[in-house]
Amino acid sequence: MAEALCGVLVGAPGLVSDMSRYCQQIEWGDVPHLDDAAKAALFASIPPHQRDARTKGIPILGAGVIYPVPDDLVICEPFELPEFWPRAYGLDPDWNRTAALWGAWDRESDIVYCYSEYFSGQQPPSVHADAIKRRGEWMAGAVDPSAAGKISPKDGSRLLDEYRELGLNLIAADNAVEAGIFACYQRQAAGRLKIFRSCTNTIAERRIYRRVEKQTENGTRVVIVKDRDDLMDAMRYLIMTGMQHASTEPRDMDDYDGEQADRSRSSVTGY
Repeated sequence: MAEALCGVLVGAPGLVSDMSRYCQQIEWGDVPHLDDAAKAALFASIPPHQRDARTKGIPILGAGVIYPVPDDLVICEPFELPEFWPRAYGLDPDWNRTAALWGAWDRESDIVYCYSEYFSGQQPPSVHADAIKRRGEWMAGAVDPSAAGKISPKDGSRLLDEYRELGLNLIAADNAVEAGIFACYQRQAAGRLKIFRSCTNTIAERRIYRRVEKQTENGTRVVIVKDRDDLMDAMRYLIMTGMQHASTEPRDMDDYDGEQADRSRSSVTGY
C-alpha cells in the first residue's frame, strides 16, 4: 500500500542543520512486489474516497459522490422475480420521511435486486405499516436501530414497538455507516447489487448521495450529506442485515419445490 513515511533525519546531506524531520510520499509504482493483478484486486477493495490516500500516498480524505459506479452497471429493467428468491426489506422510519427498500436475492449469482420502494412522509405509522405489509407481510425488515428510541407522535409510544404491534416483523439493523456504505459499494462495483428502474426515488438519491468538507473547531472533516438519503440508509440496512433474514413466502406443502428447499445459505455472505 502507498504510505506517507515520516521519520527523524540525522546528518542528511543537502538539508539545513536544524531540519530534523522528513516526509517521503510513496506510490504504488514504488512498491515492486505488487503486480498489476494484485493492484487491480486491491483497488477494487478500497472505498473511492480512500483511493488517493491508499494508492498515491496523499494523506487527505476526499469528498464527493459516495457511489461512483455507472448507472448502467447498477440500474436494470424490472422483470418477474422467481418465487424461490429470498426477500427482505430495509426500513428507515421517521415523521418527515419514512423510506423502505425491498430486495430479492439470486443466490446462484449472488446478486441482490432492489425491486420495490416506499417513500412517504408525515403520515401515522399505521399508514406506513399498511403500505409495507401489502408487499408481503411475511417478510422480515431490517429497521434503523434508533427507531427504538424515537417517540411516536400519536401516543408517545416507542416507534419501533408501535410498528411491531402493527404487524411488521422487524429486526434492528447493523448501523455501522462506513462498513455499510462499503458493502453496498462493493456489490454495486461488482455488478452484484441491482436497482429496478422503477425505483425512481432510490435512483435519484443514489445519484446525489455524497460527502462534503465541513469546517469544525478541530479542522476540516469530510461528512456525509444528511439530506435526501433515507432510501440510501434503507439500502444499507437491507444489505447489512435484512438479506441475512431473507425468506421466501410460505406456501402449502403440495406446492413446495423440494429442489429449492435444498438451497443453503452462502458461506461467504451469510445469506
